[in-house]
Amino acid sequence: MSRLIRVFAVPAILLLGLAAAAQPARASETVVLVLKDGHRQSLAMADVARIDFKAPASIVYKDGRRENIAGEIDHIEFGADSMSPGRSHFIGKWQVGEGNGSNFYITLESDGAARKSIGESHGTWTFVDGEARIAWDDGWHDIIRKVGSKHEKVAFEPNKSFSDPPSNVTAAKNMEPKPI
Repeated sequence: MSRLIRVFAVPAILLLGLAAAAQPARASETVVLVLKDGHRQSLAMADVARIDFKAPASIVYKDGRRENIAGEIDHIEFGADSMSPGRSHFIGKWQVGEGNGSNFYITLESDGAARKSIGESHGTWTFVDGEARIAWDDGWHDIIRKVGSKHEKVAFEPNKSFSDPPSNVTAAKNMEPKPI
């Protein structure tokens, strides 16, 4: 009986393995070209043969087709979620809530500097896991993140970490949206 199982099981396992290998690339198997102007171009890794960086930079597809890249590449993300914004998405002026019904403004600069229109105005920001994390000189820290088609600002009071429950969560609106 065990010989019979081996005779049928081993070929069945091999066939399943081959079938899985022959499957087309999943949506998560992407490469995202992020241009210096903030534009993003998502490509299915299964379709791309190579990317040439000689001017003009171009994508060469497995079917032989070639497509020039319009713009200067800032960086390339592998296996990235094409719906997740890049660092440049957050640069600019944001209207955010205070948590009490009032609004104020946060400006994120490309050099990592941050300013706000209330309280201690200076801070710094970094891009972590698809969101802007801001550390203010007064000890507060905020996150601006994309949630669906909108954005939110998540605030943490001094002596709290980004992993603690937030002090408040409010809407965030980019006042200088760039076309993507």
